[in-house]
Amino acid sequence: MLDILRLRVLAAIAAQGSVTRAAKHLNYSQPAVSHHLARLEAETGARLVQRVGRGIRLTPEGEHLARRATEILGRVDAAAAELSAMVGLRTGRVRVAGFQSALAALVPHAAGTLRREHPGIELQLTEAHPRVALDLLRAGQVDVAVVFRYDDTTPDDIRATHLFDDPMYLLSLEPGQTLAGNRDSAWIAGCENCRREFLEACDRAGFVPPIAYTSDDIIVQQALVAAGMGVTTMPGLALRTHHAPGIEASVLRDFRRHVYLATYGEPPDPPATTAFVSALRHAVGQTQPGEPTPPTDRQSGSR
Repeated sequence: MLDILRLRVLAAIAAQGSVTRAAKHLNYSQPAVSHHLARLEAETGARLVQRVGRGIRLTPEGEHLARRATEILGRVDAAAAELSAMVGLRTGRVRVAGFQSALAALVPHAAGTLRREHPGIELQLTEAHPRVALDLLRAGQVDVAVVFRYDDTTPDDIRATHLFDDPMYLLSLEPGQTLAGNRDSAWIAGCENCRREFLEACDRAGFVPPIAYTSDDIIVQQALVAAGMGVTTMPGLALRTHHAPGIEASVLRDFRRHVYLATYGEPPDPPATTAFVSALRHAVGQTQPGEPTPPTDRQSGSR
């Protein structure tokens, strides 16, 4: 029996014209697409693609099966849509793991949308560092992970969608500050496990920061800055949850983190998960968290 997932891969290759574009369209890694294609050829006993220069094209057998696959997938997707409409997402559960500032600044907006549009869906939230959140996702303990990375790579075994870039700020008592301009200042930094990217940014600016105080709590960090004890860096999302009076936030143009929404396993996602993902995308569009200037007129005691 032909595997529906592998038929979907073949249909994507036919529609997109290459393995690379098909992988991007499906949110798969390129090796995963090549693997499914090879398995489909083994299952059918037919050669479905052939190499042409640096690319590929479908063989006559591949073209025939791709046409049939498109028809089959259209019927399957229509049936799934009809069933979802009949069920109406009256019940369901979605488990979300995310880092602290995302849970504070973004997820509540998404939760409100989800509750209004699908009141029967139960939302469960877990605060977790991105590395832990991805482990929970792989273990099947959550359905969605909201994570960040400072480089442009994501693990090949998850489906990661870029949501926005979160700018980093230098917090001090003076406006318009830079990393290099504070090479001799006392610095407030996170724990040794959380300061690697900060140290790398300082290294690119040509200095090693003298770290005088250590704290992972944004309220403590900002209190120390407000007291004139030193300077620190902080992501824009964190500033949206708490911005102490008197502190100037200067955006660091070459220092930012990338925020992703991650799911696991082959698509499509369960309807409840899909509904939450849609609500989170709406929250990102409404709150514009990647804007370079965070709000400064709202104070909060939340972390």
